[in-house]
Amino acid sequence: MPVVVDTARFLADLHELRQIGTYKTGVHRPTYSKEDMDSRRWLMTKMAEIGLEPEMDGIGNVIGRHPGPGPHLLVGSHIETQNQAGWLDGALGVVAALALARSGLPVDVAAYVDEEGHFDVGFLGSRSLIGDLTEADLDKARNRTDGTPLRQALRAAGLSGEPRFRLDPTRYKGAYELHIEQGTQLEREGLRAGVVTGIVAIWQFAIRIVGQQDHAGGTTMAERKDAGLAAVRLLAAIDREFPKVCGRRSTWTTGRITLSPGAPSIIPGEANILFQFRDVEMAVLERMEECLVRLVQESNRNERTEAFLEVIDKAIPAVCDPAMMTALEAAAREHAPDAWQFMPSGAGHDSQNLARIMPAAMLFTPSIGGISHHWAEDTKEEDLALCCQILATAAERFLAG
Repeated sequence: MPVVVDTARFLADLHELRQIGTYKTGVHRPTYSKEDMDSRRWLMTKMAEIGLEPEMDGIGNVIGRHPGPGPHLLVGSHIETQNQAGWLDGALGVVAALALARSGLPVDVAAYVDEEGHFDVGFLGSRSLIGDLTEADLDKARNRTDGTPLRQALRAAGLSGEPRFRLDPTRYKGAYELHIEQGTQLEREGLRAGVVTGIVAIWQFAIRIVGQQDHAGGTTMAERKDAGLAAVRLLAAIDREFPKVCGRRSTWTTGRITLSPGAPSIIPGEANILFQFRDVEMAVLERMEECLVRLVQESNRNERTEAFLEVIDKAIPAVCDPAMMTALEAAAREHAPDAWQFMPSGAGHDSQNLARIMPAAMLFTPSIGGISHHWAEDTKEEDLALCCQILATAAERFLAG
């Protein structure tokens, strides 16, 4: 008999979880906060209630292991949120995994810690689970908002000294993740589900521009070495040139600009920029990096300031597993005929790390207005329930294949 998800229980769990760290209609549950740790303990209780064996490791990953024979699937997402953000980003995938386990599927339910990147090492949980996070990485990691050392945050959360899990890929036939789209493509097309074909890589850079701090009144315009103006001109050049080299779904973002000393009557002596771009194809990413390097060099030729480019992180795009995608496609055709499509993910997800050691795939629900990382984030409940059932049917098909 085909697996049937108790969607009423699934939705009730989602609404129960959103009460932990409520902020307006969304949630504020940053990594290792009291609310985040309360949500992890809530999850472990839910896992135990349905017969899973829950554990939390020394970095905060929570895994509820299915006690029966395999083959098993690893299903989950993250449970912390961005600051003052939405109730579904991450939580949807974790609670959907609970629903699959409750329906009798041989699923290990996972909540990977800090997918949202509150700490500067990036993807703390999933990278730790695949063995891509050293003790030295933990030593130097800091909170992006307030600079708190990761080791200090782990102590405050009661995790210091606890061992970290390492996934055994031989236990799993693959890893699934259900997530909101965080964009407008599905809603715009009037569709209710998206079978993800690949997950973008995010390439991040720090750009430092050094000029000369000086008096805003006494220094003539011809004499100035204004790091702020040089930064603005460089970013404008990037926005002008990137469309010539990017892909159809490429994006680029200036996440932060800081000027030093940042006073109204002082010419900025230094500008620091955090910049990133994203795509699903390595060739496109490499073209965009070549363009960025060239534009920094041109800035140094044309400006009276000096620009320095530093690579922060260069991830690898992840292609979703064909067999797992085929199972999702068949399930979408069954439950949402003519209301689904294939699509890439424009956001990064833990699944791209899991894909390095096992087959992985994702399914998207629509996002109302494309809003995410904001407390107004939402999805129709009928679409949440539908996609949870699609995921369950796909998991059953894939396991049987």
